[in-house]
Amino acid sequence: MDPSRRSVLGVGLFSVALTVPEWPDVVGRMEAAQKGTRTRIGMSDVRTVSAMTEQLSSMDDQFGGRTARPLAAAFLVNTVAPFLRTDGPEDVCKAMMSAASDLCYLTGYMAVDERLHSLAQRYYLKALELAGASEDHLTFCTTLRGMSVQAVDLNQGQMAMRLADAAAASSPQAGPRMRAFLAGQQAHSAAQVGDRRSALMYLQEAEVAMDKAESRGKVFGSYDPAALNYHTSQVRFEMGDVNGAVAAMQESDRLRYSVYRRTRVKERAILAERQLSVGHLEAACQTWGLALDDYPQVNSGRIDKRMTDMFTFVRPHIRNHEAQALYERARQIVRPELIPA
Repeated sequence: MDPSRRSVLGVGLFSVALTVPEWPDVVGRMEAAQKGTRTRIGMSDVRTVSAMTEQLSSMDDQFGGRTARPLAAAFLVNTVAPFLRTDGPEDVCKAMMSAASDLCYLTGYMAVDERLHSLAQRYYLKALELAGASEDHLTFCTTLRGMSVQAVDLNQGQMAMRLADAAAASSPQAGPRMRAFLAGQQAHSAAQVGDRRSALMYLQEAEVAMDKAESRGKVFGSYDPAALNYHTSQVRFEMGDVNGAVAAMQESDRLRYSVYRRTRVKERAILAERQLSVGHLEAACQTWGLALDDYPQVNSGRIDKRMTDMFTFVRPHIRNHEAQALYERARQIVRPELIPA
């Protein structure tokens, strides 16, 4: 981290802590960790890390990786690393490593959103190391799946498939929601490498598991029907069924919780691109318009790339009234350096 940014990040980080229940205690523990005055950690310190991780994850969902990752990185360096170096009971130290692995995974996910892929890999590998040391099977397989998501987004299908299979193998006793979470990624990866049979098999497995999970009660913040429809869309697109991909992405958008603003913007941009590819120009312009509604509140490298692509896709249709209106509106909202010359 750039040392000149630490004081600024510190202010932002502590403002996040204010949203955590019992925040005065959390802030006090963060200050003590940063000053190196702690000689022993307890389970309350583990809860501090977990609570901050949850808050940082919520920030990422709402505002994007560029906003949230610097705060997560500062917390890792200034608070979590000292905790990991501090003595404590064996069960507490093990729990702290588990909490740190979850935060490293989240920080890697944020780096992917910034399109800082090498940095994301370093965070992911540290998450695997800490999860392995703490015997945290959930974070271990979640991180492998995250690495698969990164690979498939980079069109590295074979690597994505190996990582998705490794994630599934590392969680043999997963419940139905976790199984859907893993099988959906296996389906997308298989579709990208052209393995149609496996893609459809894993997608069906994910659908069956999701039905079981939903029948047990909805769990906010977990893999949900909106996420499953996203994977269905990706599988259909990879197999050449663009109309089916559009329909599934529309259903994903309809079902998505409003708090997932960054995902909503990104996936509406993807939906618009696919609507345009099947000749639905005006529908695509309307969908891009919805993405632009939320765009100013999100700071994301992946979404910035989608906005640049939008200008490229729309420009050939600029004589159309809807396309022209979208283009001019976007020029007022999107940063000038993202607009192709």
